[in-house]
Parts: sequence; structure tokens; C-alpha cells
Amino acid sequence: MDIGSKIRAIRNRKKITIAQMCDGTGLSKGFISNVENNNTSPSINTLQTIANYLEVPLPYLLLEKKQHMRVVKKSERTYSTFNELKIEHIASIGGLRLMSVEFPPGASMGEANAHEGEESHLVLEGKVLAEQGEDSYMLEEGDSFSWNASVPHFVKNIGEQKAVILIATYTDSEHNRIF
Repeated sequence: MDIGSKIRAIRNRKKITIAQMCDGTGLSKGFISNVENNNTSPSINTLQTIANYLEVPLPYLLLEKKQHMRVVKKSERTYSTFNELKIEHIASIGGLRLMSVEFPPGASMGEANAHEGEESHLVLEGKVLAEQGEDSYMLEEGDSFSWNASVPHFVKNIGEQKAVILIATYTDSEHNRIF
């Protein structure tokens, strides 16, 4: 873990000197320097003192870089197609994925299918039919639906205009994708 570099970066961004940090935390200049250079590993209590002084949550200091916030600019998003559907991959972390799926009039995801995970949907535009098992609903802009994806499910645009659905999926495996 690179906790020291993270502490130094936060301190510098907040324009706090080592002397000010010493006064605010009661820690010595040498100790803070050793922590920031990753030459010593502070206790959890000491990290809590530092986190409190820097006004950041302690867990943030313990996160690895790959666990930090991820940003995908609109211009950097990737796209794919499935049957007639246009899929915009918006964001992902671990087994959680967020995508926008555009259904032309009459288009569907194909045959009812089942896979690992859970899904939540928000209809952004249009009118769709969503079916899972024996449940069947007609949904319009602003409506949402969720399901356990291990039960066969199906979505179809039943309107005369395109339908756009924002879909969040979660699986235990980050390699399992629905599209």
C-alpha cells in the first residue's frame, strides 16, 4: 500500500505544511516524514488521527488505487451491438456495470434468457414490454423494474419510437456480461 504518498498528496493539495500537521496531530516531523515516504507503517489509531486532521475518511487512506473513483468521459465510452440493440457501456467496477441500451421500434433482446446476477432498469424513453417468468409489464418513460437474472427474462420495444433503457447489472464475476 502507498498510504504515505496519498497522505502527502492530500496534505499538499490542502496546502498544509508538515509543521502545521505536526501541530494539529501531535506527531513529530520525522515521524510524518517517514510515513509520507512509506518508511514506517503507522497504527490504525495514528492513521485515524491523520485522517481526522486532513478531514478525509480513514477508509479512503486504506483504498488501493484501483479502488478509487473511476471516471469515464462521454467521449471515452465504448459501444457495442447485440441483435438490433445499440449498447453504450457507461461505467463498471468489479461485477457492477451501467449501460444504456437503445431498442429500435419492435426490437427485442432476442429469446428470453437467464444468466448469473441481478439487474435494475430505468426506462428513459419509449414503451417496452418486460417479462420474467410469468410476470409481464408494459413500462414507459420513468418506470423502472428489477429482477434476479437467473430467471429467464425478456425485454421488447412495443412502441412506435425508439426505447432507451438505463441498465445496472451486478454479478459476482466481473467477467460475466449480459451483452
